[in-house]
Amino acid sequence: MASPFRLPKSVHETVRVTKSVPDAILAGGSAHFRKEAPPLEEYFRKLFDAHGPQHWWPGRSRFEIIIGAILTQSTSWTNVETAVRNLRAARLLTPLAIENIPLAKLAMLIRPSGYFRQKAKKLKTFTQFLFSAYGGSLTRMFRTPTPALRDQLLSVHGIGPETADSILLYAGEHSVFVIDAYTRRILERHGLATPAHSYEDLRSLFESNLPRDPQLFNEFHALIVRTGKHYCRKTSPACTACPLSAFLPQSATR
Repeated sequence: MASPFRLPKSVHETVRVTKSVPDAILAGGSAHFRKEAPPLEEYFRKLFDAHGPQHWWPGRSRFEIIIGAILTQSTSWTNVETAVRNLRAARLLTPLAIENIPLAKLAMLIRPSGYFRQKAKKLKTFTQFLFSAYGGSLTRMFRTPTPALRDQLLSVHGIGPETADSILLYAGEHSVFVIDAYTRRILERHGLATPAHSYEDLRSLFESNLPRDPQLFNEFHALIVRTGKHYCRKTSPACTACPLSAFLPQSATR
């Protein structure tokens, strides 16, 4: 588990960029970007100064984090916590326990997370992969180089890019940046991306412009999630109260 991110004497000692945001964005097609946009360093600094460390990801073990990353698909974290508590009470938060429990019983235990039958199959599929490829060892799995392990995770049924990257970053401390709906919404409202940009485009934006530091990526993504939940909401955004309000283009909703 990564220790909580702590800023050194100066943010600049930890967060340095070599390119401005527009220089690094993949400008495909007719996409247009704000040339005056500040570097991602400034976004991180604003959010960290406003909210401090977020102490992500919630989980007592690497496997519990993986369980949470799969269960949180299409549901709230509150529902995931209930499902995880059920698994903990049943002593099922190990790969072997998930591998051995009957599918129907597993589904009932994680019912609070929604889509419980599909998610039970996803958990089973992941543990089958873990035992087949790594003898059930998360330590061995996370020793695999990031690109190769990411490809392997993406080949597992039910694990898409966001889930794979959450597993890599939060459970494995690999230097990958997680892109979610909050991240995309903030980038688009700030003129740093368009709907035409793919998940990989947005991931590259962060990974190409910040140090490859898993603690930094952990903290930055957690701060983005907080901002998306409390300020940059899908409807009725609280732009004037947001720590990033000074970075909004003039045409953005305020």
